[in-house]
Amino acid sequence: MTAPQTLDRAGIARRIPHAGRMCLLKRLLSWDEQAIRCSTATHAEADNPLRTASGLLAPTLIEYAAQAMALHGGLLAAEGVEPSAGFIASVRNVRLAIDRIDDIEGELQVNAERLTGDANQVLYRFEVQDARGRTLADGRAAVVLNTPLAAERTP
Repeated sequence: MTAPQTLDRAGIARRIPHAGRMCLLKRLLSWDEQAIRCSTATHAEADNPLRTASGLLAPTLIEYAAQAMALHGGLLAAEGVEPSAGFIASVRNVRLAIDRIDDIEGELQVNAERLTGDANQVLYRFEVQDARGRTLADGRAAVVLNTPLAAERTP
């Protein structure tokens, strides 16, 4: 069975380690070996698990991007092979255009592009845009794969 080109929230949740309300992505729009595009409106939900007393702050967009990267890794895994567990090791050159996201109208588009990588680490460029195409956040993230810590946390 080949990986699907699009997925809904339930399909995404089956392919990433984020469960329940913590699965922030609603739709896989497209993907290939180098990039992934997803959309969501969970930033507007009152019960978003990342919401603080101050609202849903812009740095949470990094988590949205991280989930797109995790989904991309899962889709790239060979059939019948468990995707590598990974952790964000660092984020660089992150630019946030806003302070908070819970007041952004419409869906967010979450894009990630795999720049380089191997069995131990992957470097992604990410961008999150609002419904009008305005960039809300962008940057780069290094993901470390197959670490002892990842193995301890994987059920």
